[in-house]
Amino acid sequence: MKKKIKKQTYLDKPILYRDPSYKQKVLLFDIETRPNLSYVWGVWEQNILAVKEHWNIISYSYKWLGEKECYVVALPDFKKTYKKDKNDDSELVKSLWELFNQSEIIISHNGVAFDTRKVNARFVQQGLEPPRPYVNIDTLKVARKYFKFDSNKLDDLGDYLKVGRKLQHTGFNLWLGCMNGDMKAWDLMKRYNKQDVILLEKIYYKLRSWMQNPPNMNQILGGYHNCPTCGSQYVKNNGVITTRTSAYEQYKCLNCGAFSKGEKIKREFILR
Repeated sequence: MKKKIKKQTYLDKPILYRDPSYKQKVLLFDIETRPNLSYVWGVWEQNILAVKEHWNIISYSYKWLGEKECYVVALPDFKKTYKKDKNDDSELVKSLWELFNQSEIIISHNGVAFDTRKVNARFVQQGLEPPRPYVNIDTLKVARKYFKFDSNKLDDLGDYLKVGRKLQHTGFNLWLGCMNGDMKAWDLMKRYNKQDVILLEKIYYKLRSWMQNPPNMNQILGGYHNCPTCGSQYVKNNGVITTRTSAYEQYKCLNCGAFSKGEKIKREFILR
């Protein structure tokens, strides 16, 4: 008699790391800015007398979640405007607006307090309308809310979680070199900016399953029974979760480890 072979399913052999195609809807980004040029009387805790030149964005790096390529855009990439004015970020800002306008979720580190606000300031200053509404995920806020790390800086989180470090550079001299048009400095700035986004994605993958009520990836990816945290189809039943009034199926994702609530369980209650 021929032995019957049990059909294997993904639950028998979990795939622990598999991300779906996010179809360029979930954006990771980081910006670098030029400092203000101001007049002061001294060098220690001085009040600014006047601002001669205001800050602007000098570069940004971005990556679509789950895709391999990470990109960097800097002022010298726009040769015509850069030749006329090394501080003209109008074309760079427009290109960043296009990315924001096609994104449904934007992930950054300290983005809520800094990056997205800085970007919005350049958008409105240059007469651009608001991009389409998006959900902001700030890994700094996630780190502060759910954990007690010694430091929540991107570099320290990368080191503690063993996923990498920021790229070492020459300090403020790097910014001075870029402002003076040094192409070697620009090359280092691009690599530095790019590494921040690569590290950001790795940290996000480490922290995302701890987030309560994260954006529902099923709504973005068009899924239904997939993991709402990461969008993976590899989920398994993990019993029942109950509230004061109802009971629901509970699922655990085999990709990111997050728990999720399924359909409501119908029960008959007997009154005595």
